[in-house]
Amino acid sequence: MSLAPAWLIPADLSGGNEARLLRGGDALFPRMLAAVDAARREVWVATYIFHHDETGLRLCARLVAAARRGVKVCVVVDGFGSKDSLGALQREFAGSGVAFAVFRPLDRWWRWLQPGQLRRLHQKLCVVDGEVGFVGGINLIDDRIDLHHGASEQPRLDFAVELRGPVVQAVGQAARAVWTRAWLGRDVGEELLALARGPARLVRAASLWRRVHMPRGRGRLSHPLPPVRAAFVLRDNLRQRRTIERAYVDAISRAETAVDLVCPYFYPGQRIRRALRQAAQRGVRVRLLLQGKVDYRLAALAAQALYAELLAHGVEIYEYLPAFLHAKVAVVDDQWATVGSSNIDPLSLLLNLEANVVLLDGRFAEQLRAEIETAQAASRQVTSPPHTGWRALLGRAWVAWIAHVYLRVAGAAGRY
Repeated sequence: MSLAPAWLIPADLSGGNEARLLRGGDALFPRMLAAVDAARREVWVATYIFHHDETGLRLCARLVAAARRGVKVCVVVDGFGSKDSLGALQREFAGSGVAFAVFRPLDRWWRWLQPGQLRRLHQKLCVVDGEVGFVGGINLIDDRIDLHHGASEQPRLDFAVELRGPVVQAVGQAARAVWTRAWLGRDVGEELLALARGPARLVRAASLWRRVHMPRGRGRLSHPLPPVRAAFVLRDNLRQRRTIERAYVDAISRAETAVDLVCPYFYPGQRIRRALRQAAQRGVRVRLLLQGKVDYRLAALAAQALYAELLAHGVEIYEYLPAFLHAKVAVVDDQWATVGSSNIDPLSLLLNLEANVVLLDGRFAEQLRAEIETAQAASRQVTSPPHTGWRALLGRAWVAWIAHVYLRVAGAAGRY
């Protein structure tokens, strides 16, 4: 069976790529550091959390070294996710040549009152020389450090993908776009004045538009592609609001044998819930791996509010116990796999800037499924919902109300 989503288009789906699955920072960071050390022209980094621990400072030093030998180095971090590290990062990068930008900073009290502040940069991207790209769910922080719960013996369960080939071009375009948006947010007055006064206003405006807009496909797939086939899938607040959600729904809806989905913050909307129920009802084995060691209580309550519905339709639910779960990955049948930053909850699917890679490759899917099954073996299977009757109904109604209010305040449009 070939699970090539009908909506994937040539600018999205490319062939002839290489993909290496990386489990956790222990696998990702040495590969990323080596790529930065070998950089000849440019390095782009976009992340939600860039922490000033030993892991983060090691990467800072390598980025500074690259900039000082003439490599163009641009780094953008989220103003909320990295707020505790901004001072340290600014000191590390000061005078080094690294172009450091903050996406929607929270450095003034009045910024907290802006509704747009609820839409965060949640992507985790690194692109070196347009040749190697890293996409996934791993922040730039040691896997054994949690910003809210301190140190732990076991590393978070998380994944990233190292990519080479045509798909890296789209990853690079996305990293440049989000850095440019953050940079212009800082210097928007100067940019607008330059556009207004410059002799070639239209040319400059067109150039600026190309820099800030995310990659997007333009037509339908018309010929077979060589392996590894890969698509870089974005969610933004402009033209690609539902792209990642559609990728999940399309793959799950067409599943024939198995769906394995791993997600720490799980509160899907109607489309994904319906796809999961229908897949289980037609005989597909549907397994969800969710948090067992809880970091945010409200997020856990939101997922548990759906347990009764999903279990009643034959969906299997497991809770990961050894450590915090942070992976956002899935495998459908024996071909379709995705790794990325997007949770399956309202924040990721309707608000944040997110980035996943979809891979249509049997070997990669087999490797990722083996990792998921290893994690499931260390997990607790949920056989009954934590609450039933009126308590379950009340809990579900409360979670739905909280989500509705949050989305309205954030300005999200459409049904979820």
